[in-house]
Amino acid sequence: MKLLTKTTLYFLLIMLPVFTAGAFYLYAKFNTEIKYETDEELVNDKLQWMRYLDTASVNNPVFSIKTPEFNLHPTTNPVQSKHNLKGVNIYQEPENTYAPFRQLTQVIRVNNKNYELVLRKSLIEKDDLVNNIIHVMLVAFGGLLLFVLLSNWLISKSVWKPFYRSLDKIQQLQLNKLESIVFEHTATLEFNRLNTALSAMTTRIHGDYTSMKELTEDAAHEMQTPLAIAQSKLELLLQDDTLSETQQNSILAGYDELQRLSRLNHNLLLLAKIENQQYPVTEQPDLCTVVEKYLLLFEELIKEKELHIHKEITATAPWPLHPALTDILVSNLLGNAIKYNYPQGNISIRLTSDTFTISNTSHLPEIPANVLFQRFKKHNNGYTNSNGLGLAIVKKMADSYHFHLTYYYTNGQHTFKITL
Repeated sequence: MKLLTKTTLYFLLIMLPVFTAGAFYLYAKFNTEIKYETDEELVNDKLQWMRYLDTASVNNPVFSIKTPEFNLHPTTNPVQSKHNLKGVNIYQEPENTYAPFRQLTQVIRVNNKNYELVLRKSLIEKDDLVNNIIHVMLVAFGGLLLFVLLSNWLISKSVWKPFYRSLDKIQQLQLNKLESIVFEHTATLEFNRLNTALSAMTTRIHGDYTSMKELTEDAAHEMQTPLAIAQSKLELLLQDDTLSETQQNSILAGYDELQRLSRLNHNLLLLAKIENQQYPVTEQPDLCTVVEKYLLLFEELIKEKELHIHKEITATAPWPLHPALTDILVSNLLGNAIKYNYPQGNISIRLTSDTFTISNTSHLPEIPANVLFQRFKKHNNGYTNSNGLGLAIVKKMADSYHFHLTYYYTNGQHTFKITL
């Protein structure tokens, strides 16, 4: 969830209860005030009627007046010093409904007789007024809430713009293309501090990466010469007939290790060049031709193991890859399929214009996902005599040239699939 959305939701969760409580409070306050005003009107009407009845010039009359809003009738109840106020519902014949009234009752004495005085005030109009006011206030509250939310969202979006611009710059960075980044100066102190820290961090990373890259390349190049000299010297020693068999075996073992070290050095240099994008795609070599070429090159190994090759190859399959990397891709995958296969095993090759799949049988178990494409990790579980750089190089190609590389193991078959 975006920070702006999260902030807005939190703000909404806080404001909704506040606005709801405010609406209930105002409704209760209006209701109380209207009842209070109505009660005052009833008391005032009572006083007016009592003054009128006290001045009546009728000799011992027995009053009995009855209307929805005024009722005066004789009673035997004692005189009350204080009136009683309450809310009642009275039937309205024309509308056939009950309407709310405020009612004042008090037993008074008129011309030496006790009467119960009942005064009522209709609350229909006042309730309508309250409802109208509440509706208006709810609309006003709703509009105010929307306005506050929209204003908060627009202001927050404007305030956070520099942050998102800096984030976009960081997300677009590539280690092998890292250049000096200039972050804009903003009016917000915290964003300026963040941009300063990011600028210093990227500069430091760029420096470290450049130093490591130069060290790797220089070391790889410098190692090639002494390795070649050491190999040539050992080859000369192997041609010396005066050496004993033990000495020759020791020299041969050292020669084999030097060759392995030379291959390792070459592969590490190759990985560094792929990471540095030193193999631009200037043409699209035909992968079908490359596959057929390496099937011929590995023909002796295939015959030695009596492997069965199953091919499903299209006529042409131009792939956006450097020719040198195309050779390395096919030789690594096909070489592994032959190397780790068992005698009379199967190798299936399927090639289309956008997919390249190689499957091979093997007695070896499934390669664990956590070490599948890691360097120097293939010496366990039977994957001996390997530094683990073959699949790491293929994976680096896929990442650098935006291919999709997948591996799966089913029914004793290891399958690698590359999709454009």
